[in-house]
Amino acid sequence: MKKHIVILTGAGISAESGIKTFRDADGLWEGHDVMEVATPEGFKKNPTLVLDFYNQRRQQLNEVKPNQAHFDLAALEKDYHVTIITQNVDDLHERSGSHNIIHLHGELRKIRSSIDENDITTCNRDIHLGDICKKGHQLRPHIVWFGEAVPMIDKAIEICQQADILVIIGTSMQVYPAAGLMDYVQPIVPIYYIDPKPADVNNTNVHVIEKSATEGTKILLEILKEEI
Repeated sequence: MKKHIVILTGAGISAESGIKTFRDADGLWEGHDVMEVATPEGFKKNPTLVLDFYNQRRQQLNEVKPNQAHFDLAALEKDYHVTIITQNVDDLHERSGSHNIIHLHGELRKIRSSIDENDITTCNRDIHLGDICKKGHQLRPHIVWFGEAVPMIDKAIEICQQADILVIIGTSMQVYPAAGLMDYVQPIVPIYYIDPKPADVNNTNVHVIEKSATEGTKILLEILKEEI
């Protein structure tokens, strides 16, 4: 029976594919205050700005490709049962060949009703003010904004409790509830934390690999080879 590797990924793994993160530039995300484009209040105040912002982010996905770190994680499925829990809203894990992915913060290529959070559809086009769901309500990006509940967090906690190995890649470990997932793995579970500027983690089971995602996953694969 294959061991279960649970992998938590953040913006750092996508950054090497050219996707920017707001934490890189004084709280701005692609030149915008995150409170304007990533909160329910921002959407209510200026829905056209918010819709256009995510239209541009969606279009950006067509211009970027998965990097070697994404492909390395997909390759782990050969020897392990792998679940990826990502804070990222891009589809680079899917495009690199990974199969079991939980998107904590939503997905750029999906939209939902602004009234019914369960009315979700796939979308590869732009969304405009006036585009409505079947019940006549404005469509919005399927993104978990600041101040909103994280619907997939309970599932993610359940997955972490089943982990034989936990890997954390490219996250500041500052955004909750995602940052708290590490606390749900069993005490004996080894944890590998890949980040060029890792946060201080108070856990003796954590093995820090102070590298970028692409460099760090290469090292991780070598370590895991010795365990197989």
